[in-house]
Order: sequence, then structure tokens, then C-alpha cells
Amino acid sequence: MRIVIIGSGIAGAGTAWQLARRGAEVVVVDADLAGRATAAGAGIVSPWNSRTLDGEELAFHAEGAAYYRTLVEDLAAEGAGETSFAIVGGLVVSPDETWLREFHERALARARRWPDAGEVTLLDPAGAAERMPLLAPELGAVHIAGGGRVDGRTLRETFLAAAAARGARLLDGAAELEVRSGRVAGVRVAGDVVEADGVVLAAGAWTAPLAAALGVPLPVEPQRGQISHFGVGEPGTASSDSASPDTASPDTAAWPVVSPAGSGHYMLAFPDSRVVAGATRETGAGFDHRVTAEGQREVLTQALTVAPGLADATLLETRVGFRPVTPDGRPVIGALETHPEVTVLTGFGAGGLTIGPYAASLAAAAALGERPGIPALLRPERFGGAG
Repeated sequence: MRIVIIGSGIAGAGTAWQLARRGAEVVVVDADLAGRATAAGAGIVSPWNSRTLDGEELAFHAEGAAYYRTLVEDLAAEGAGETSFAIVGGLVVSPDETWLREFHERALARARRWPDAGEVTLLDPAGAAERMPLLAPELGAVHIAGGGRVDGRTLRETFLAAAAARGARLLDGAAELEVRSGRVAGVRVAGDVVEADGVVLAAGAWTAPLAAALGVPLPVEPQRGQISHFGVGEPGTASSDSASPDTASPDTAAWPVVSPAGSGHYMLAFPDSRVVAGATRETGAGFDHRVTAEGQREVLTQALTVAPGLADATLLETRVGFRPVTPDGRPVIGALETHPEVTVLTGFGAGGLTIGPYAASLAAAAALGERPGIPALLRPERFGGAG
């Protein structure tokens, strides 16, 4: 069975690996457009930190986070490369002690339901600063031990390499659906048709036009996110591509994910003395792939308010990515009812690196004709006519 996947972000790459390991013939087509969300995303895997997710949505994100434990083991068993996933804990920070006590109770309830959240602890400002030295001195925190982080670029490359090791092919170019007799029979790339038994639409913020070609309304739009990377420690000792920290720089490998109360911004660190802070949520910006003065101001203001210790850090780069967002803020996963040979996988918003790999496992099952138990609130037909 040959399945073509359009898009090779975290969702498309993950689906390629899942399908290849189950014996499908896989072809991945990617146009390498600037602004792929996976390349820009911070990599937070700690849904228990969320102040907005609840109900089935939170449950789905919690499943996505828990799936990383299985994913890492499965990739290691295949001798695949580095996943970059690490459990570092998560801090939800606030100067409001009353708010923190209330959130602490919520987090304890979540940990009872989802043990992967780990131990939950209420910290005073000194305890919070012990875990994340850059924090403002007035910030207390709720610490959730099971929080994790991942480098989306690294995991994507590992997925693609593992899929290629099982025979998957990667084609460069823009894809168009090949429709014959009312059925999608493959994908056209650079004038050539790749025949297929099934197609997975995993093109992120660029997915809607592909579905529209089938007469399926899929309201997925780009939301621009600007996110900045900083080098901490001695000037010049950190690099955004460095694999190991300089001895003159702090050991950032175990610094937790930081989520400020009342803000959609965040902060996290990687082992190369690099701290990532962001991100803007710019709906309506279209595919404008620029770092703007206002976007940079917002990121810096938010970051320095929470972590004034970043003031002397080196601003290494600011990345721009287009999150695929839907009107209800939920992802779109599953086969189209009117075109069961087409599976959709997009709309992750800011949660792509949390739920993308797990969603990819569900999409792979759907593409193989199975019924993987995708919640109704995530399926494409919820948009009325989408499917």
C-alpha cells in the first residue's frame, strides 16, 4: 500500500515513520516553505502547565505528552537518532500567592488523573529561583515534575531518517492532488504524478487549499509566531547550533519550562546554554515571514519581566513560524468522510510539539483504514461539509 504524505513537519514526518514501520510504501512531499511551525516552535511538552486547556482537549494533550515515553523507546529500539526529548519539569510562575495555591490544587488533581505529570510542588520565590536562576525575585511557582521539552528540528530529522531507513522517499516540491473519477489517485509534483492508495494532508498552515481542491472547507489559517533564542553565560560561548555547553556558561540542561500565569508566553532552556522565549500569537498576519519591531518588543518585554536575568544574554536569533490554527483552536485529525482515501492532520496551533507525534500515530492508523478512536471534537467533519 502506497501512501503519499504532503508536508514534513513534526506531524508529516511522524506519520511517515509510523506508516513505514507498519509496512506501507511511503512517499513524503514537501515544498520546504519558510515558516514551518516545527522549525520555529519552542518544544514544550507539559500540558499540565496549561491555564486554558480543560476537558477532552486537556486529556488529548496529556495523552500526547505521555506518548513521548513510548516514542523514545520505540525509536531507540530501531537504532534511530537523537530525539532530544527530556523531562526537565515545568514551572507555572506568578507573584500572586493565592492564585498559586489555587493552581496548585488544580495541578494536584491533574497529576492524580495523569501520573506522567509527576510530583506537584508549591514553591516560594527562593525555591523557584533554585530551579530557574533567571527568574524575577517576586515569582513563586507550582513545579510539575513531569514537564518535558523537545527540539522539533531534531525530532523531525530523526523521524525522517527512521522512515527512510524503512524505505520511505522524500520528494522536494509543491504538491497538487490528482483526482480521477471523484477519487484522489495520487499527487502531482513538478508535473509528475505519484500514484497512491492514500494521501495524508499534513501541510500545516498550508493545508486548507489542498482540501479546497476536493470541495472540502477546512478553516485552517496561519498564525505568526515570533520566538527568540538567547545565549546565556560569557559572551560568545553559546550558539543556536551548538551541541554542548561551554565550560564558562551555566548548566542549562536541567532548567525547567516556565509558564507565567496570565500570559501565553513561555520560556525554556536547552543544554547548549540556550534559552528560548516567546512567542507572539499574530492571527491575521498571513504568511508574512518577518521579524517585526513590535513582535521583537513583545517577546523581549515579556521575557525580561519574567526573567530579568536574561538582560545580559546574547540575542542569538529570532525565528518565525506559522502555526496552523482553526476557529475553535483544536487540531484536525482523521479521514475525510467523502474521500476516505484522504487523511487530514493539521491545526495544532501552539501545541504541535506536544501532540504532533501522538496525532501522527492516529493519522497513520486512519490512513491504513483503521478506526483509531479519534475524539469527535477533533475530526474534520465538525466543520460542516468538511468530509
